[in-house]
Amino acid sequence: MSTPFPSAPRRRPRTLALELVDSLGDRIRDGRIVPGDKLPTEAAIMEEFGVSRTVVREAISKLQASGLVETRHGIGTFVVGMGDGAAFRIAPEQIATLHDVIAVLELRIGLETEAAALAAARRTERNLAEMRAALDGFAAALAEGRDAVGPDFQFHQEIARATQNPHFAELMSTLGAMIIPRARLGAGADVSEAQRSYLLRANAEHENIFDAIQNQDPDAARAAMRTHLANSRERRRRAAVLSADLAGK
Repeated sequence: MSTPFPSAPRRRPRTLALELVDSLGDRIRDGRIVPGDKLPTEAAIMEEFGVSRTVVREAISKLQASGLVETRHGIGTFVVGMGDGAAFRIAPEQIATLHDVIAVLELRIGLETEAAALAAARRTERNLAEMRAALDGFAAALAEGRDAVGPDFQFHQEIARATQNPHFAELMSTLGAMIIPRARLGAGADVSEAQRSYLLRANAEHENIFDAIQNQDPDAARAAMRTHLANSRERRRRAAVLSADLAGK
């Protein structure tokens, strides 16, 4: 008589809760869920992840303890920040002025130009597919008259992942979607004609970065990313000057 293979051990609720914490935490850090957003209901999380109510409540409790969410009784659970575990992060109040925004863009130029070059040398087909999906999401948001902070950040995050160096991806996750200058306007904000023009130019620059990475050309990827972020910096400066001129009239 053959001996049956032992069944795989069932994962304990605590392990499932930690996996759920990681999944929800990733969505917060990469900008899919931003501060102020309400988390899905317990029932919706249970259905999506196939876990029990006990697992969901333990995971929410851990997210609360880490400073990522807060529960408002009778209303729901809301994202409040990037958590206390991040050694370095850029908070909303740190990008309140033009000087602050430009300082963040200077940081991104230093970090992301080299990330783009490494991504071009090391990207996989899956990386390319994820970048393409983010770009498609960006275009869809534009077509629907919405801002595109979420897919914008996802595109840059996927480039960091495509370096195959986890430190790039971890640092981008720690910084979060607030590094996208428009993030403080709110992902659901209506898009003005001027902002739409800005986003169309940004989308064209994203496509140039994608093409260089797809073609495995590190020098072109580095140059395309530097051009994109430098242009973003200059657009912010020009917008500030224009606002100041209008205010003075």
